[in-house]
Amino acid sequence: MDTPAPQKPPEIRELTPRSIAVALGVALLIGASYPYIVLKFGFGPNISVVSAFFGFLALGIFTRNYNRWENNIVQTAGTTAGQIAFLCWLLAAFDMLAAEKDSGFSIHLTILQTFLWLSIAGILGVLLAVPLRRHFIVDEKLTYADGVAAAETLILLDSKGPQARKSATVMVSAMFASGLLMFTTSRAWIAEVFRIHLNSFSAATGVGFGISLLSFGSGMIIGLRICFSMLLGLFASWVVLPALLAQAGVLAPNANKTAILLWVMWPATGLLVAGGLTALALKWKVLLRTFQSLRGASVDTGDFPGRWLAIGITVSVVALVMVQSVFMGTPVWHSLLAIALSIPLMLVALRVLGETNWGPISTMTNVMQAMFGALAPGDLRAGMISSGITASVAAESEGLMQDYKTGYMIGSTPRSLTYMQLIAVPFGAIALAVIYPLLRDTYGIGEGGQLSSPTSVRWVGFAKILSQGFSKLPPSAMIALFVGAGLGIVFTLLEQKKEWRNWVPSPTGLGIGMLVPANAIATMFLGALADWIWRRTKPAMAVLYSIPVASGFIAGDALVAVILPITYVLGIWGPP
Repeated sequence: MDTPAPQKPPEIRELTPRSIAVALGVALLIGASYPYIVLKFGFGPNISVVSAFFGFLALGIFTRNYNRWENNIVQTAGTTAGQIAFLCWLLAAFDMLAAEKDSGFSIHLTILQTFLWLSIAGILGVLLAVPLRRHFIVDEKLTYADGVAAAETLILLDSKGPQARKSATVMVSAMFASGLLMFTTSRAWIAEVFRIHLNSFSAATGVGFGISLLSFGSGMIIGLRICFSMLLGLFASWVVLPALLAQAGVLAPNANKTAILLWVMWPATGLLVAGGLTALALKWKVLLRTFQSLRGASVDTGDFPGRWLAIGITVSVVALVMVQSVFMGTPVWHSLLAIALSIPLMLVALRVLGETNWGPISTMTNVMQAMFGALAPGDLRAGMISSGITASVAAESEGLMQDYKTGYMIGSTPRSLTYMQLIAVPFGAIALAVIYPLLRDTYGIGEGGQLSSPTSVRWVGFAKILSQGFSKLPPSAMIALFVGAGLGIVFTLLEQKKEWRNWVPSPTGLGIGMLVPANAIATMFLGALADWIWRRTKPAMAVLYSIPVASGFIAGDALVAVILPITYVLGIWGPP
C-alpha cells in the first residue's frame, strides 16, 4: 500500500514577501553563474539542491521562523533559472553558425530579443507541463532523482531531534567529500594526473571513466535496473556497435567520437521516443483523467486552474509566434507546427528524466531538427529556430516536474510552485541574456575559445548535415532508427508485466546510455550497485541513510560547480 504524501500545516504560508524576494535573488544568482558551467562542460549539475542551500542561508540563518515550504519556493525559482540558463548552448550554437560565412545563418539576437524569446518559450513550457504533474508524480511515481535530493535537503535543513541530527551529519559529510573531490579534480594539474592513469583503458575500449560523486549519488537514487540498462546502452553504442559497423564497412575502423555519435544517436532516439510514447499510450486512461481533473480546479484547490491554464497557453503561443516572426523572420506555420510537435517530445523528455535523471533536451532538439529537415529541406534557419522552441519547452517542463516531485515529498501546494516558476522564468532569462555576451566576449566560444560548448558543436554539426539533405546522413541511419523504435516498443510492452520487469532492459535506460558521457554512466552504475548491496547487507541502516548520503553527494558536487564560476567572475580564483 502506498504511503500518503505529507501535508503542509494549514497555518504555513509558502508565497510570502521574504520567500519571493529571496527566491528572485537566488534565481538571478543561478541564472548568472550556470551558463559558464554548461558552456565549459556541455552539461550542468543539479541546481535544485544548490538553490535549497542558498535559500537556507538567506532564510534559515537570518530569520527565526524559517520553514521548508518557503525554502521550496526559493529552490523552485533557482531550478527555473538554471533550466533557462542551460539554454546558453542554444545561443552559442547561433553564434557558431553565424560566424561561418557560407552557412547562410545570420541571426544575431540582442539582449532584449533573447530575453523576450526565452521568457515566452519558457513560460509556455511551464504551462504545458502543469497538467502532467498528477500523471508523472502521483500516478506513475517516477523517480526524478534530483527532485528527491532537493526534498531530502529541504527536510534535513528544517529538521530537529537526534535522528535528524544524525541524518544531517551524514549528509553534510557526504556533501563535503563530494565538494572536495569536485574542487580537486577541477584543477588542471590533478585532472591531468587522472587523465594519464585512465588513458590506457579509454584507448583500449573507447569507454572512459571519471570520478564524480554527483553521478554516484544519482545512481544510488535511480536504482540498479535503470542504471544497468544505461550501462548496456553504453557498451552497445561505444564498444559493440562501432566494431560491428567497422567490419560491415558502415564506419571507418578508426572512426572518431563524432562519427560514432552521429550514427548511434539514431537507434538511441528511436528507443527513447518510441518507448516513451508507447508507455504514455498504455496509460492513456490515467492521462485522460489527469486532464479531466483540471476542469473543476479552482484557486481553492492545490492544482493550477484549468481555465487559467488554457488562457496562459493561448497567450504564450500567440506571443511566441509574433516574436519569432518579427525578430527571426520565422513563418507563422513554422512556429505553430514546432510548438505542436514539441508537446510529444516534451512528454518523452519528462519520462526519460523521471527514470534516468538525465534530461534528453539536446536529443529532443535533434529530433525536431530532423523533422524540419524533411518539412523544409535546405532551410537551416527553420531547423534551428524550431528546435530552439523544443529546447525551451523541454527545459522548463523538466524543471517544473522536478519541483513538483520535491513539493510532493514535503507537502507543498502545486499551485504555489507553479506561480513561482512563472514569476522566475523572466528573471532567469534576463540573467542569461546579460551574462552570455559577457562570457562569449571574455572567454571565446567554440573552437579556439576557452568555452568549447560541446552540446552546441554537436547541434550545429547535425544542423549542417541536415541542411544538405537526408542523403548526407550516416549510412543505414534510418534503418537503425526504426530498429531502435521497434525495440523501444517491445521492451516497453514487456516491462508492463511486474514479474518480468526486473529482467527486461529499460528502453529509456538503454537509449540514454547510448548518448550521455560514458564516465557518467559508469559512475552511476557503481552508485546503484553500491546502494543495492547496502540495502541487502544493512537494510535498516540503508533505509535511514541511503538518501541522505546520495543527496549529499549530489549537493556537494553541484555547490562547488556553481560557486567556482562566481569566483572566476569576481577575480577571486582563476579558471583551470
